[in-house]
Amino acid sequence: MRDFDLQKYLNNGIEKITADIIRASAHNPRETAFMAGFLRSCSKARRIRASHESAGTHIPPFLIASITDRCNLHCEGCYARANHICTDRQDTCIPTACTHESASNSDQTSTAVSDHTLSRNRWSEIFTEAARLGISFILLAGGEPFLRPDILESAAEHRQIIFPVFTNGTLITDSSAVLFDKNRNLIPVLSIEGSRETTDQRRGSGTYDILTAGMKILTSRKILFAASVTVTRDNMSEVFSDSFIDTLANAGCKGVIYVEFVPVDSASIPLSPDDSDRETIMQRLDALRKARRDMVFVAFPGDEKRSGGCLAAGRGFFHINPRGGAEPCPFSPYSDSSLKAVSLLDALQSPLFTKLRASGALENEHIGGCTLFEQEDMVKEMLEESDEQ
Repeated sequence: MRDFDLQKYLNNGIEKITADIIRASAHNPRETAFMAGFLRSCSKARRIRASHESAGTHIPPFLIASITDRCNLHCEGCYARANHICTDRQDTCIPTACTHESASNSDQTSTAVSDHTLSRNRWSEIFTEAARLGISFILLAGGEPFLRPDILESAAEHRQIIFPVFTNGTLITDSSAVLFDKNRNLIPVLSIEGSRETTDQRRGSGTYDILTAGMKILTSRKILFAASVTVTRDNMSEVFSDSFIDTLANAGCKGVIYVEFVPVDSASIPLSPDDSDRETIMQRLDALRKARRDMVFVAFPGDEKRSGGCLAAGRGFFHINPRGGAEPCPFSPYSDSSLKAVSLLDALQSPLFTKLRASGALENEHIGGCTLFEQEDMVKEMLEESDEQ
């Protein structure tokens, strides 16, 4: 990996994603106009990152921000609940009862914030600092991001950054879609597991129908949106099939983000794709990218052999949890710094991140969707060492 040019790889990745979005939105004048302006922002951000790199500080172009610890679903095998990122509140609803009417009622109380989570003002400051550092994409997650419309509104103000919003899709209404209609830097990414049966089995009965109804609302407003699919050894053949892609395309979906399943415990390890599965995934993705030029296809973490190893801990991105903790990634929930107390730049240079990047651990082989999952004890040991400093 000594000759691998990480900065070039990341810059090329940004350019490719941007070009793919432009191609996918070619028949949508509003999206095309926004992306033309974003291209200029990308060029400026690239120069900013290069300037920091020359000064000895690596700035990743991506950031993942879990903006809320609330969610209205209880999905089977959810890593966020397993890692205690998500909590239950009185304003949540049960999947089988969650309808557009109940979603609307949830919106009325969605800005309630617990004392331990970051405020809208702090998130806005983080987004501002990210733009100044040259970060171009901030993935908004949770919990369910639609339960914090105040933060979505704040993100919309930072038009030099694209914010993919990873949502379960059950809270998309005509009224909530207005924000995305007015602010094209917010891109809804709807979670789906495959067919109605497969999706409802994991996310709750009736979820698929609510999800597809949300897609119709977005399509009616010509809002660019994508789908997020958790890939397991059980659903691989289904979610990479032409019939599934056709279903999404016919619903107006312009992209698919495939996320490898990360085990929440040892019992679920067999569901994780192995090296052979990953090779099959990458071959299928390459074929889809050639055959379906009207859609964007992204894999996370993707083929790490192509990216010089895991991109967590600030190599390509890092994760901010709802309480402000700076973590290597959502699947490695360990932190020695808080955005409540430090700047984004300070968090990037935290002892834990620095140790992980210098140790070579991010380049190690693994069987799950997260390099650090199998090295949990090592991460904990590094965290203890950081706390002692």
